[in-house]
Amino acid sequence: MKQSIVSLAQVIRSKNAGPYELVLDILFKTKENYERVKSSGQLTPELIARLYHVEPNFIHRIVWFDPSNAVKIVMPRDIISGNVGDNDVYGAQQHAPLLSIHFDI
Repeated sequence: MKQSIVSLAQVIRSKNAGPYELVLDILFKTKENYERVKSSGQLTPELIARLYHVEPNFIHRIVWFDPSNAVKIVMPRDIISGNVGDNDVYGAQQHAPLLSIHFDI
């Protein structure tokens, strides 16, 4: 059965990890939701790359953090935070593509 990330997660957000990297955080509502998504193998660099229109090797890492039922996705920012052309200096508006994810779990 397909389930949206919005129904499984309590928090979906983005933020800077310094001026050069962006972190996407997904904190799941329950341990069960977290484990189901993690064990499904569907949250991959390829999926994130497709959503953000980049190559999979652009995704630095996906870190599963069991104590918090959370996953962190780390990738470089397109533009250094605060540089000319940066329209989101805090990186707080970059999570929207994640909202379209549906998992077959």
